Amino acid sequence: MKPDRFAALAAAFFALVPLAAQHAPDAAPQRNFVMLVAKHDYDLHPHRANYSSEAQVLSGLYEGLFSYDPKTLEPVPALAAAHKVSRDKKRWTFTIREGARFSDGEPITARSVRDAWLRLLATPAAPYASLLDSIVGARDFRTGVAGAEAVGIAARDERTLVVMLETPMAHLPSILCHHAYAAVSDREDVYSGAFVLKSGGKDTLVLEKNPYYWDAQNVLLPSITVVATDDATENAWQFNTGHADWIVSMADTAVLLNKNALRIAPEFGTEYLFFSCKNAVWDNAAFRNALIAAVPWSVLRGQSLVPATTLIYPLAGYPAVEGLTDTSPEDAADLMKQARAAAGIPADQTLPLVFAITESERMKKMYEILRDAWSPLGVDVQCQKTSEARYLHSIPSWNADVFMYSWIGDFADPLAFLELFRERSTLNQTAWKHPAFTQLLADAAMTTDGAERNKLLAQAEQVLLDDGVVMPLSHSVCLHVISPTAVGGWYMNALDIHPFKYLYFKAEPSIVPNVVRR
Repeated sequence: MKPDRFAALAAAFFALVPLAAQHAPDAAPQRNFVMLVAKHDYDLHPHRANYSSEAQVLSGLYEGLFSYDPKTLEPVPALAAAHKVSRDKKRWTFTIREGARFSDGEPITARSVRDAWLRLLATPAAPYASLLDSIVGARDFRTGVAGAEAVGIAARDERTLVVMLETPMAHLPSILCHHAYAAVSDREDVYSGAFVLKSGGKDTLVLEKNPYYWDAQNVLLPSITVVATDDATENAWQFNTGHADWIVSMADTAVLLNKNALRIAPEFGTEYLFFSCKNAVWDNAAFRNALIAAVPWSVLRGQSLVPATTLIYPLAGYPAVEGLTDTSPEDAADLMKQARAAAGIPADQTLPLVFAITESERMKKMYEILRDAWSPLGVDVQCQKTSEARYLHSIPSWNADVFMYSWIGDFADPLAFLELFRERSTLNQTAWKHPAFTQLLADAAMTTDGAERNKLLAQAEQVLLDDGVVMPLSHSVCLHVISPTAVGGWYMNALDIHPFKYLYFKAEPSIVPNVVRR
């Protein structure tokens, strides 16, 4: 999840420049790599972290059984040297890589991984804990119903981890690339990834290469400095003068000298509004759908670079879902009349609704659009404000009815979004539950046929949209400034994840052509 801080910048230069051919890294001196990012209060504990900006840093500090291929995002073996799956697809056996160590030199064993996952399940409000609910006993342990001994994760010996599932989970390796499922030590300032955190101030993080990392010989950068700054013009000048090597989102493209360094593309993410189903009458689908019928979608999505009518960005092999596109004040009035009659609410009774917004002009405008569309239905739309920095953290305890959310999938699968609405999911902010949705997700988990699974997940998304829980606005766009002729191991990809371990400086070609030596 991350706020879309750079839509205006992307609009100024929406073009994706092809990556240049790779150059051999051994001909180039490797040095400290400087990365400029938007200001953000980082939580770098892998069990609690919930932002894509945190995920980028954590990709360097922690590693689990699998990691992302930097180009394809396919899971590649990391701490798991090998794995096998039983015939019924419910028992996974992982072989831990020989010689794997934490940054303090202690061995990483099967028990290390098991204990880390159990601590994740025991962490209150850990956002990604429920994605392990398919493991035998994991949900009961996570919710306090059973003890750790009931969880189907066993260390058979130092190098063998056995995981028992209640239902097949073909996408398990993709999930295990995420930092939440990394090998996390119970000791302070100890890491399992390619880098360690040398120092961390309010706006600067310094990472240094981990000499104990199992693949240290292939990690070329000696250190990485991450600087948080929202000064887009200064960032561009830092890049122009060679003091910065990578800018994430916050760059003034007008003063950028090397336009070939600008990388912009859609990503597997969606910005949307959602109803919190905690308060009457907005816990009732009939009332929610009455409001949705009145939404002027073309106006509400008017500033979107990639307008979204559905929650999930279209994926290859994923069936089409009927999105939200129609606007009809007349239909909205009829639906509201029917909803009031069914609920026994008088036609002249005002219905209060609170829209939670930030101080940004964009969200203020969004509030005005919805207020004007919904007031004729007898709805008193009020707004409550907080700062952008506090907005997402405030949602769980904020007694409002409509929120805005931006989410980037943590793995290229529809479940990365549908899990946000699953009953009892640790990612569910809506308090919504629907038996048909729950059953479709359960049925999808049981099938090993990829096409059938996608069909069931598409049906689940349709239930979500038809029940009036979400209002999709736009699909996310990522903006980066990084030179493909200077930096290797960096690729545009759908999840906007660029593992630090693969980055290196290239030997840049001479700017003087056709030089002949005697």
